Amino acid sequence: MDGMKKIILASASPRRKELLEKIGLKFEVEPGDGEEMPDSSIDPHKLALKISLKKAESVAAKHKNAIIIAADTFGVFNGKILGKPHTENEARKMLAIISGRSHLVITGFSIIDTGTNKVYSETVETKVYIRKLSSTEIDAYVKSKEPLDKAGAYAIQGLGSMIVEKIEGDYFTVMGLPLCALTEALKDFGINAL
Repeated sequence: MDGMKKIILASASPRRKELLEKIGLKFEVEPGDGEEMPDSSIDPHKLALKISLKKAESVAAKHKNAIIIAADTFGVFNGKILGKPHTENEARKMLAIISGRSHLVITGFSIIDTGTNKVYSETVETKVYIRKLSSTEIDAYVKSKEPLDKAGAYAIQGLGSMIVEKIEGDYFTVMGLPLCALTEALKDFGINAL
């Protein structure tokens, strides 16, 4: 396998970049298109795959011999997709919905080798329990601006750590990139992080 193959992260997310750096991969960042319009009529797992693949393909088209990695993350509560709140009001509503309950966080990721046209996609799901929040706590959290543009209206690695009671599954899935599943999948592309 050609060790010179470029690895490209097709994501504008600073968290995904940080996570990939964690496992010591050398890569470039080139955000992919495929801004998610959550469509609740599609099974959430299928949707996460579809969006991550679309992001990967939009970047893959521009590179001859590269490995492209893309991902998409959202929350799911009662079958309804919790995307990114774009206003403080949306964030408040979303936090009120998940307060005192559990929801799922699904991250879909896709890997494309543009040299061999090999494609791999997978979704990983983690269950997150949010403690019961008072409206004062919700307001304070929303004022911090952290919930804006985060799937499910919280960042588990930030102040959100104070509202997440426990999780079942992979922590990094909630942050946006399931590192364990990703490193396993990358082995098939000749990339060994360990």
